[in-house]
Amino acid sequence: MATESRDVTQATETDRELTMSRAMVEAIAWEMRENEEVFYMGEDVADYGGIFSSTTGLLDEFGRDRIMDVPISETAYLGAAVGAAQAGMRPIAELMFVDFFGVAMDQIYNQMAKNTYMSGGSFSVPMVLTTAIGGTYNDAGQHSQTLFGTFAHLPGMKVVVPSNAYDAKGLMHTAIRDDDPVMYMFHKRLMGLGWMPSPPGPKTPVPEEDYTIPFGEADIKRHGNDVTVVTLGLQVHRSLDAASQLEDDGIDAEVIDLRTLVPLDTDTILESVRKTGKLLVVDEDYRSFGVTGEIIARAAEGALDDLQAVERLAIPDVPIPYARPLEDEVNPSTDKIAAAIRRLHE
Repeated sequence: MATESRDVTQATETDRELTMSRAMVEAIAWEMRENEEVFYMGEDVADYGGIFSSTTGLLDEFGRDRIMDVPISETAYLGAAVGAAQAGMRPIAELMFVDFFGVAMDQIYNQMAKNTYMSGGSFSVPMVLTTAIGGTYNDAGQHSQTLFGTFAHLPGMKVVVPSNAYDAKGLMHTAIRDDDPVMYMFHKRLMGLGWMPSPPGPKTPVPEEDYTIPFGEADIKRHGNDVTVVTLGLQVHRSLDAASQLEDDGIDAEVIDLRTLVPLDTDTILESVRKTGKLLVVDEDYRSFGVTGEIIARAAEGALDDLQAVERLAIPDVPIPYARPLEDEVNPSTDKIAAAIRRLHE
């Protein structure tokens, strides 16, 4: 089994910067070296290295017995991953786009997430399901969703959403070592790909040694006193940009990166809301029945007396458009976030 590593929430001093994809691969490679039961399977993850560079270089070191390309049958290979996990291995299975979960819904919802419960705890399902999320690159309604709320809604699996390389590595170490199934959702725009440039921010200093980041601990990426902004993934960077733009106007926004949805760090959200009194939730998932409503509900339940105003930004309840102007219209942008913060501050 993998050796224990230190839990950290702040980057140690290092001049080495990695993209998010390289940080993820580094964590996976470390765990594979330490534990022969860890392996990776998915479509185009071997020779191609993952279409979002999620496995680049792993085949050369670990070979085809542990970095496995699979047929285009999510039903088959995700079911195989569940079985391998129940047999004592620690598979990492990649769902190329989260939008494809529907063809393997039974394997994810009724097996991966529930089999520990259905067995009365007689076995665990220690697997990681990685998947690409998000739009902003014009790939239309079947390849551009995030679907955070879909998976966070179902009990039985943990849901992880890193926003930068440092967090991506630490959260990956934690995910692979966890005895419960983990949904690890990485935003395409944050991976540092040459053909789909990232915004400033996801590429960060990353220590060479292994480290873990505990699930359920949000990170305050920017401290402020006027408005609380709760978000995750790509929208962390857009929210930070919006907060920086508003500094000259005397508006001091606090930006909270959730990092994990399950477990959710409600305490950090409530502490911030009690300080600022105003809450904006920014989400790239759909507006209705999702993360924005859940967080606002928790804020109302836990800090209603302090809550003066709330607003949410999310994808309208429409399929993600293919046309770039239309996709930009539905997606929360830096300008939209800044405008929402201004409205709350008035």
